[in-house]
Amino acid sequence: MDNKVKELMGVSIDKIREMVDVSTVIGDPITLPDGTILIPVSRVSYGFASGGSDLPTKGTQELFGGGGGAGINIIPIGFIVSAGGNVRVLPLVASPDTVNQVVNMVPDLINKIGDMVSKHKNK
Repeated sequence: MDNKVKELMGVSIDKIREMVDVSTVIGDPITLPDGTILIPVSRVSYGFASGGSDLPTKGTQELFGGGGGAGINIIPIGFIVSAGGNVRVLPLVASPDTVNQVVNMVPDLINKIGDMVSKHKNK
């Protein structure tokens, strides 16, 4: 049984290796007509499971049952941008979490409070 489980795990790992390589995380550079270079960056997470068991039989023949599976999650997170001799990271926010939403609201909130204070002083 030990070798059969190892074989199942090996197949799962090999399939993951086929799906994910370094170009999945750091993509191929894209050159725009103005000379700007964009390099896509993604977050990759994956998992796999394999298992098996010898099955009881009445005869001398060994039976084995097993299975394996894998999952992969690829999320684009931004671009490395090279333009005019400068390099910067341009993040993508596909679904901002609550903290990001609050941080993004702060400038608007400060402006609104400032406007309210100014109106109150003018009265």
